[in-house]
Amino acid sequence: MIRRPRLLRLLASLLLTVLAVWPDGAAAQRPAAERLALVLTVEGGIGPGVAGYLRDGLARAAARNLALVVIRLDTPGGLDASTREIVRDILASPVPVAVWVAPRGARAASAGTFILSAAHVAAMAPGTATGAATPVRLGGVGDPGKEDPAVAKAVNDAVAYVRGLADYHGRNPDWLERAVREAASVPASTALELGVVDLLATDLDELLAKANGRTVRMPDGPARLDTTGLAVEPFDPGWRHRLLALISDPNIAFLLLLLGVYGLLFEFSAPGFGVGGVIGSISLILALFALNLLPVNLAGLALIGLGIALLVAEAFVPSFGVLGVGGLAALVLGAAVTFDIGVPGFELSLTVVAVAAGLGALLLAVVVASVWRAGRRPVVTGAQAMIGARGQVLEWHDGEGVVRVHGERWIATARAPLRPGQTVRVRARRGLRLEVEEESALEERNSR
Repeated sequence: MIRRPRLLRLLASLLLTVLAVWPDGAAAQRPAAERLALVLTVEGGIGPGVAGYLRDGLARAAARNLALVVIRLDTPGGLDASTREIVRDILASPVPVAVWVAPRGARAASAGTFILSAAHVAAMAPGTATGAATPVRLGGVGDPGKEDPAVAKAVNDAVAYVRGLADYHGRNPDWLERAVREAASVPASTALELGVVDLLATDLDELLAKANGRTVRMPDGPARLDTTGLAVEPFDPGWRHRLLALISDPNIAFLLLLLGVYGLLFEFSAPGFGVGGVIGSISLILALFALNLLPVNLAGLALIGLGIALLVAEAFVPSFGVLGVGGLAALVLGAAVTFDIGVPGFELSLTVVAVAAGLGALLLAVVVASVWRAGRRPVVTGAQAMIGARGQVLEWHDGEGVVRVHGERWIATARAPLRPGQTVRVRARRGLRLEVEEESALEERNSR
């Protein structure tokens, strides 16, 4: 008979043995490597939409254990936060990433230089260029001179960042530092000679052929690329990525902001089916979401808030356009200041601002004209609607009587004696009593 302590030790030993030989859960679930290269295409400014698109593409490649990810890049630059997010995703990717500046005429400028430097394989097509990576600060291009500590700090940070990427992948850190400090740019052939990129490739087949056999640095150590016979699968951005890229455009964000404000003003001033309120609310929420994604100027946001407040005040307290004009001016100026980030691919078009200001002024003029016309119309409801109304005397004695006005019988008084059958006009209303006057006397007095 086996004693209980001995039995427990035996069971524990068997359990440890089973765990030792049992396959790892993550390894067991990881699919076999697919002989496939996933191709992602980036064109335009680097922003939150592009960062999300690349993150999803790299995640898909990692989940399917693909052989290679190719990012076809053509960008004038972009936002610093989105660029660093993309660089982190590339460096952490378990699947090798080749960044290929293509097609001919494309460029990897500013933020594109950092993304190219982060790639496991940096490639360019003939007729392309890279460089001009000087940081851009809020309100304009940074000057790397020592007279501005804030600019010097940003430049030094970017230099350390790009040199770290170059050292990590064994490329030329000195020229990349020049690209940051001096905004230097070079064509593809010169970039290859300087050791800024690894290879030149005219098309995707040539890229895969030249990348074959290269040793790259991955998160878990060096890896040798095997790209022979790889199938190619494109990965296009989905509707979510397209929407995010669309609303993060300062021009679209500005128009959404105006549409939201005008929609809500229309709803407040003329409540009805709620179309203006629904469209305005959705547009305003999207605009605020875009403002959260973009680097914005707080002074510009304050002007936008002031402009909205003045426009709302105009809707509730008509001032014949004074508050509305001030609100429109504050809104347009605030938007121009808010989105003055100076980042390539994220400029606010002056044409959009001018057209939006013109449409806003036109709408304000229509509102003011409507208010002015409404002020000249006679009152048709309430106590004031009785003033000037025509009536007929039914009974009269001792300075008081009964008159018919608008088909109703009213008790009335008058300064002069009246008699039944006379036509009168209402001069005033005091509660349920009317003060009337003979119509002929009123017309005679008005003709003098």
